[in-house]
Amino acid sequence: MKNYRRAKKQIEVSVGESVRIIRELQELSQNELAQRTGIPQSTISAIENNRIQLGVDRAKVLAQALQCHPAVLVFPGWEIKQNTAA
Repeated sequence: MKNYRRAKKQIEVSVGESVRIIRELQELSQNELAQRTGIPQSTISAIENNRIQLGVDRAKVLAQALQCHPAVLVFPGWEIKQNTAA
């Protein structure tokens, strides 16, 4: 594995964009997500448009409704560094 190149990040994704992308991939409207979470649709819209912060509690609730780990929503651009020590 000495001759490999790390994948480069192609785009930056904000927290709000990650919520929207995952919601849309599951073919949910903001209203449907609001019903599943108890979070008002206007708040979901504000999160998706980066007008308000997601916050830990909302991240947990949204992640459960979207069936993903909260870190996927909170850290969409996080890059995992591999330990190269042998």
